[in-house]
Parts: sequence; C-alpha cells; structure tokens
Amino acid sequence: MAFGEIPVGVLFSKSGSYAAIGQEGYWGARIAIDEINASGLFDFRFLRVDGDPKGSAENYAVEADRMMREAGCRHIIGTQTSSSRKEVLPVMERGRGLLWYTTPYEGFESHDRVVYTGACPNQGVVPLFRHIVPESGRRAFLLGSNYIWGWETNRIARELLAGCDGEVLGERYVAIGDENIDHLIVEIREKRPDFIFNNLIGESSYAFLRAMKRLAKEDPAFAPNRCPILSCNLTEAELPILGAAAEGLVSTSTYFETLDTPENEDFLSRLEGLRGPDASISSMFVGPYEAVWLLARAIEACGSDAPDHVLAELCRRPHRTPLRDIRIDPQTQHAYLQPLIAVVETTGPERIRSRFRIIEKTSGPLAPDPYLVHYDPLESNAGSSGDTPEPDNGNTPRLRLVSS
Repeated sequence: MAFGEIPVGVLFSKSGSYAAIGQEGYWGARIAIDEINASGLFDFRFLRVDGDPKGSAENYAVEADRMMREAGCRHIIGTQTSSSRKEVLPVMERGRGLLWYTTPYEGFESHDRVVYTGACPNQGVVPLFRHIVPESGRRAFLLGSNYIWGWETNRIARELLAGCDGEVLGERYVAIGDENIDHLIVEIREKRPDFIFNNLIGESSYAFLRAMKRLAKEDPAFAPNRCPILSCNLTEAELPILGAAAEGLVSTSTYFETLDTPENEDFLSRLEGLRGPDASISSMFVGPYEAVWLLARAIEACGSDAPDHVLAELCRRPHRTPLRDIRIDPQTQHAYLQPLIAVVETTGPERIRSRFRIIEKTSGPLAPDPYLVHYDPLESNAGSSGDTPEPDNGNTPRLRLVSS
C-alpha cells in the first residue's frame, strides 16, 4: 500500500528549566524522521510537525491539540514529564490518536492511547535499589521535584526500603526549576544518610549536585563512595552542564552511550557525522529515535497509519530499530527493556569530561510491570538475585543483575 506524507507530531520543550533533555528528545525524533525519509525503505514519508511547550505543562495540551486538529497528526512523539503526559491524555482520547511516551516514569498507568517506550518501575528504580542497598546501606534521604514523578517514585522507594527493614530519614520536595536548596544540604548533613535518592529535575537537580560536591569537600563522609547519590533520570545530555559535580553519581537507564554492542558502535559512528564528535547521546535521545523507527516499521507491516492498527501490529511481534528489537506488551502497552546500572566518571586535566561506566545489567530485556504486580518486596533489597515472576510465558530474562 502506497502512502503520501504522514504528519507526525514532535512535542518536546526545547526551552525552560529542563531544556537540555527536551533538546535531546527533539533531535532524537528529528534525526530518525530524516533517516527514514532518506532510507528508501518505506512507501511513505514522515512530515515532522514541531511543538515547543517551553516547559509549561499546560502548553503541552495546547500544542498536541494544534498538531491533531490543524496538522492532522495521529501520532505524537514526546512529552517529558508525567505532568505533561497527563495534560495530553484527554487530547489523545478526543482525537483517537497515539502518544509515544519515551521517558522513564513512575508507572501505575496503562492508557489505551499511549505506547510507553521508557522504563517503568521494575526496569528502573527496582534494579537501582537492588544494587545500592547491599552496597551502601538502608538509610535513605529522598528528594524530588514537586510533581507526579517525584512523589510517586519516592513512594515506590519507601516501599522498597520497607521491604528490607530500611529507613527514610527525610523526604523533601522543591518546585520545578527552584535552585534554592541550601535547606536540603543542611538537613542531609545533620541526618547523614547512607545514600540519597535524587528525583529532582533540571536546574533544581544541577544546583543540588553542585552543592553536594561542595559538601563532600568539606566533609568526606559525603563523598560519593561513602554517601552515593542515585538517579533514575540523569543522562549524558546533562553531564556537560554538571562537569565534576556529577562524579560518582549512580544512575539507571535502559541506554547509556557506553553500551558495548556492535549495534551501538554503528549507531554512534553514524550519528557522529550528524551531531558532531563532541555531542553525547543519551536515553532521552534514543527513546524518541527508536519510537519513530517503531512507528515506521509498524505502519509498513500493517499497511496503515491508523493508531489502532499500528498498536495491534506493535503488540503482535517485536520490531527492529537500528539499535535493537523492541517488543511491546499487549496488556500494558509498555516496552520490554534491559535495565543498566552505571556510575559517572570524570576525566581530563580539569576533570570536566564525564561519562557513564556501566557496572551492572540484566541478562536481557525485562517484561514491563508498571503496577509492580509481580514484584515481591520480601525478595527485593536483601542482596539476593530476587527472581521476578514474569507476566508472559516465562521466556524473558528475570531480574538478575550481572557485572558488566
């Protein structure tokens, strides 16, 4: 079946307090669209329709509505925060479109108008805590930006700690973009946790990490090897902003630029000519990039860009992207993904060049479990492998971390 141009919305904040990751998402989708259009593999072309909500959750719905009503988009790649995703859901319902949500998130959602290709809790926060508690201890301080991601991810952290007789020494929130964090440093210094779980985003997170770097110089008890800072969402896109302030941070993701596979080597080599030799590639870039390729493969396979047909095809079998095959679970519309654990290392004469070194990973992609239905807290953080029951036929690798 031959097509003409298919409009695809690309909805990321390229300005505002979390612009660094928004730019990554935009470029990931843009480069994938350009590749697909130039590939000669498909009987259609994608017409990119851009929207910049400028970091305002309310603007996402306005932009999504414009894309669907005025430009005819039935598929929208993007939205970064959970608040912005929630704002867009009624628009997708009304227009019967499909939102491709590519950011790691707090889970506890499965919407029929969304394909979730970012990590959900059993692919992010759970493996991160399974790594850190045996290594560092069970006394945690929880931080978050004051919106859904921070609240819900910290709620899951509380449950994980409760399952191993851990303790939350403090739980604090600041407004998105707020850099006034001195009171957090004072409290952390007083309570002396074993580790800090940082769910701040954007400028708030950068200010906090810089302040913790200063604290570690004053008091070695807060050095990364003694009081590590954890993140589920800090990426390569933000390392140049932070420099040495990110050193020692432990993060989880389903992609790091240092992933050692032939496919990733080819991918990075190809992108070097498009983004320049010094541009890092992060999961915030890769998620939208892969989503666009998944969309193209599904349209090709089912012969239609109708969202319901595309979704049915996605859930029928895995589809190939330039980096890996991706399978979408038909029950939850979430992707099977491989969790990776990495630590930030800084190098160079002024210790300003940073990279993630992968230290643990699962043996393969994990079945998504956004509601943690199959998660047993009694097995989680006691240092065991914690095999996780799978919601499918049992052929997916279980949650067992192995050294990289």
